[in-house]
Amino acid sequence: MRPCHPFGDPVSAPAPARQDPRATLRGGLPDRYLTPDDIAEIFEVPKETVYQWRKKRIGPPGFRVGKHIRYDPADVRAYVTQRKSADQDAA
Repeated sequence: MRPCHPFGDPVSAPAPARQDPRATLRGGLPDRYLTPDDIAEIFEVPKETVYQWRKKRIGPPGFRVGKHIRYDPADVRAYVTQRKSADQDAA
């Protein structure tokens, strides 16, 4: 019998699965800023669409951290709420 490593077997331990950002937003705000990849995954659009939204100022508001673009989950939620209201008012 092999001795048990106190933190589990590092070789056979599965890598932690990346959590679906959409599930996180539904259940509560994530504890990190979102990336353009996250936004593309949440809205199921190509990443290029996310960049076009930013360029045209029609998507969720983002901000720069150095050369990187990040999105505050609260702003993304507000954007979704605003879009839902606009669509319901138009119907």
